[in-house]
Amino acid sequence: MPIKYGIPYMKSASAASLSDSTGLFAAFADETRLRLLSLLCVRELCVCDLCEVLGEVQPKVSRHLTTLRDAGFVQVRREGKWKFYRLAERPSALRARLIACVRSHLGEIDVLAADRARLASLRGSLRRT
Repeated sequence: MPIKYGIPYMKSASAASLSDSTGLFAAFADETRLRLLSLLCVRELCVCDLCEVLGEVQPKVSRHLTTLRDAGFVQVRREGKWKFYRLAERPSALRARLIACVRSHLGEIDVLAADRARLASLRGSLRRT
């Protein structure tokens, strides 16, 4: 056990979860990532579909999806050369609440509503899962 300030020091479980929470909020605190989460609340989507809806280039979208995956918000499935992303199946309680926030309150934000409308209008031309 390490000694800190002359007394035995043990890292508490709450300190670990606070550190984890900070990382979650950092992953959550970006416009592109919120837009991606909002779209993934609708259904699983291929990276190319996400690029089409957002009007962004593939490297940018992939980089943000990696951040969301590393934070435990989304998971990926590979099918040939395609990668499909969806919300994590068993998120922690905090992740689940943040996703619920995206589903409900952030859906009122104009940019997110426009993304979802664009997704709905492009559904016929998007790659089916």
